[in-house]
Amino acid sequence: MRILGIDPGLRTTGWGVIDSHGSRLTHVANGLCTSSGDDDLGQRLLALYRQLCDVVAKYAPDTAAVEQTFVNKDGAGTLKLGQARGIAMLVPAQAGLSVGEYAPNRVKKTVVGVGHADKNQIQHMVKLQLPGCNFAGPDAADALAIAICHAYYGGRGETRLREVGT
Repeated sequence: MRILGIDPGLRTTGWGVIDSHGSRLTHVANGLCTSSGDDDLGQRLLALYRQLCDVVAKYAPDTAAVEQTFVNKDGAGTLKLGQARGIAMLVPAQAGLSVGEYAPNRVKKTVVGVGHADKNQIQHMVKLQLPGCNFAGPDAADALAIAICHAYYGGRGETRLREVGT
């Protein structure tokens, strides 16, 4: 199964593609989609949309996973992040892919073993699980961690897990 992991952000959206064959994971590619802070919000979202569409077209994933948004003190910032997350969910759904959603702490606990791991710990564990992988940036490493989490849960995002009562 080919999995696209997406770490949404309005300025930088990280993406990572892995192949999962049973318990064996292989790095395929990773990168960053960026938008300019000089553009208006609509243009920034369009830039992210187009770049993610290119990733889906190029790597043909079977499924996707997106990190859930957490609410912080800055309501306007949270809302903008939510809009970028909407693009991150729309693009794979538009391609006919199922999209799993994972809370940041679930991703960290799955990849590192603790729910409050820092970025360095995540990067270290992703490199151990995907030998030879070089990250395009920290957001790409996070996206690969999201893809690894999705592989671990067999494509059953947290929303679906709650629905079936597991």
